[in-house]
Amino acid sequence: MNENELIVPAAAERRYSQPKNGFMSEDFLLQTETARLLYHEYARELPIIDYHCHLSPKAIAENKPYANMTEIWLAGDHYKWRALRTLGIEEKYITGDATDEEKFKTWAKAVPYTMRNPLYHWTHMELKNPFGVTELLTEENASEVYAHCNGMLQKPEFTPKGLLQHFGVEMVGTTDDPIDNLEYHQQIAASGFNVKVLPSFRPDKALNLAGGEAFRGYLQKLSEASGITVSSIDTLLEALQQRVDFFHANGCRVSDHGLSFMPFSSTSSGKLEKVFAAVLDGNDQEVAAHEQEFACLLLMELCKMYHEKGWVQQFHLGALRNNNTRMLQVNGPDTGYDSIGDYPQAMNMTAFFNALEKEDKLAKTVIYNLNPADNAAFAAMTGNFQSAGIKGKIQFGSGWWFLDQLDGMKEQMNTLSNMGLISCFIGMLTDSRSFLSYPRHEYFRRLLCNMFGDDIEQGLLPADIPWVGKMVQDICYNNARNYFTF
Repeated sequence: MNENELIVPAAAERRYSQPKNGFMSEDFLLQTETARLLYHEYARELPIIDYHCHLSPKAIAENKPYANMTEIWLAGDHYKWRALRTLGIEEKYITGDATDEEKFKTWAKAVPYTMRNPLYHWTHMELKNPFGVTELLTEENASEVYAHCNGMLQKPEFTPKGLLQHFGVEMVGTTDDPIDNLEYHQQIAASGFNVKVLPSFRPDKALNLAGGEAFRGYLQKLSEASGITVSSIDTLLEALQQRVDFFHANGCRVSDHGLSFMPFSSTSSGKLEKVFAAVLDGNDQEVAAHEQEFACLLLMELCKMYHEKGWVQQFHLGALRNNNTRMLQVNGPDTGYDSIGDYPQAMNMTAFFNALEKEDKLAKTVIYNLNPADNAAFAAMTGNFQSAGIKGKIQFGSGWWFLDQLDGMKEQMNTLSNMGLISCFIGMLTDSRSFLSYPRHEYFRRLLCNMFGDDIEQGLLPADIPWVGKMVQDICYNNARNYFTF
């Protein structure tokens, strides 16, 4: 017998038949009657506020139908790419020159091997809603599913705007560089589209003193966008202030930062202006000794700008990026070669926030943790800087990236419950590049209701369904609606 030959027991003859309350049923993940009541009566129909994602505003503004499932579902999805590489699939069928249909069939063949990875759940939730596909995706039915979904993508309700409306999205927060002219956001606003699509200010490139020619090129673009020639740190801050003002005028109320850890420097070397001038002249020799001091100075001043505008500032912390330098040269960044870092977090974070708090300039803040070992430190940190008159001013953000799966989200919510107040939590976000990722909000809501349902059934919480139902609604929708000033 071949070592890879499939042995099928008689009991498994109908391999795609699912129990009534089993996989992908209406009660998927809802393991108690109370959980089912909370989800179906309180959470299921709530709108979505997707306050942080990576959707393309250009795609929304142009509202063109996607050509096929590979274009809308596989392109740019580094979660799927990592799984395919783990299976030893040639890069040709991942990011290479294979046809779109070949890439889809490659993914379909891989799906059964992703069981117990969140991709298995996401894949089938996204096929079920919005495409109505209830079969398990396999190599055998790949062509049929591909043709079915491609046909539906040509309908008006499957364009980017149609999908946002289908999923009940009220607001989309895109992620945008300060040099962006926001033309597509302006077009969307002028179109009368009933979903708010607002920019978020992501200035990471401006903080990267060690970026060499890429940094110098970026500063030139920032000079052009702002109309202010960046020739010193002061003029750099003036240019960033101009962009903050511009973004605010175009509806931005949120900033976002992707950092390994919060930069902090308690003292000034007195050399930073000289080092920055040297960098502008192409001399990077002293950068390594001053990059954290520079990042701290710049970010501190940016955070004061955010506070003045009444924005929410977000910090995504802990990623270890671009680990495979060979493949970085081949595919570029953000293609599936990042992972979880083990950086010290708490000391710099508290010092940075405290410096702002001392001047009463700490804005509403959401901190997202990537390393599960740091969950308690992040959750405990939020309690240090809360403020009168603002419910949950400092938020421990939902599990993200490697942690936006059942265990990661549950651990984040349990830690928040123990260290803070989950009743104040602003809930889920997609953090996705795909218009098909909105079932992740459903995933989160089902898990949340199951957690509360379990506690009630075990006698850990009272069976006060109206009150717990209200708390579920707050976490899924109301808290975010009230926290952000959209």
